[in-house]
Amino acid sequence: MSRPPSLTLPPCARAYRLDTERGSFAVQDARPEAAPIGTALLVPGFTGSKEDFVALLEPLAAAGFRAVAVDGRGQHESPGPRDELAYAQRELALDVLAQARAVQEPDSGPVHLLGHSLGGLITRAAVLLDAAPFRSLTVLSSGPAAIEASQQTRVRMLIEALGTLDMESVWRAMRELDPPEAANAATPPEVGAFLHRRWLNTVPEQLIATGRQMLEEPDRVAELARTGLATHVVSGAVDYAWPVSWMDAMAERLSARRTVIEGAEHSPNAERPEKTAEALAGFWSGVG
Repeated sequence: MSRPPSLTLPPCARAYRLDTERGSFAVQDARPEAAPIGTALLVPGFTGSKEDFVALLEPLAAAGFRAVAVDGRGQHESPGPRDELAYAQRELALDVLAQARAVQEPDSGPVHLLGHSLGGLITRAAVLLDAAPFRSLTVLSSGPAAIEASQQTRVRMLIEALGTLDMESVWRAMRELDPPEAANAATPPEVGAFLHRRWLNTVPEQLIATGRQMLEEPDRVAELARTGLATHVVSGAVDYAWPVSWMDAMAERLSARRTVIEGAEHSPNAERPEKTAEALAGFWSGVG
């Protein structure tokens, strides 16, 4: 679970609902002072939300990019039905394509797409359905296929709990499994309250369906490579969901740019936002 360092939107950003042909999605949209040189659509991961990218918004806007972070269907402030079928990967990928069309502007060209963690699998699926709306794909802390074995065990436990307990009870159980209190002491109280609120706002069927996707995802790297889309693989120096070596090998198979953010783990966007934004803007500037 990503922990944003702050919840305060920078002056260059605003929150609103993005209307698309597949429904309305809660977004945070940051714009540079001048006309943007490109637009980036930022898709969060498992248990995440648009707020996971809040620390990237200002540096990306300063680099000249419009950045739109979105809550997917059933995530936090975007509504979603109590039906697991609504969260099939294809459905979520079609949402991303609709969001990309909605944020695209006449003079900005195709969209730079970024997916964090589970969002990397969903954005990959979107590109494989239709790569035309996108200038590039950045896979952030996301691997070639299913998550590694120890994390699969944790996700299976979570899916089982979500099938039998209410969201508040599952939250309390997760807190008991968290690292010692000292490890959470650095989380500001308002961020801690937000994490609780976001969890309760998220549709449990979304978590069950997407959790299964992380357990069952096939290796689709060769398919992605055949699209010819410019690709960037970014991670921290350590990752608990997909080992860094897996992401190294994936980048090589894709002939992709590879960036490792030192001092970061599974959420470089929240843990080292300035360095992450610098790497993203450098890549996007290079692909036009």
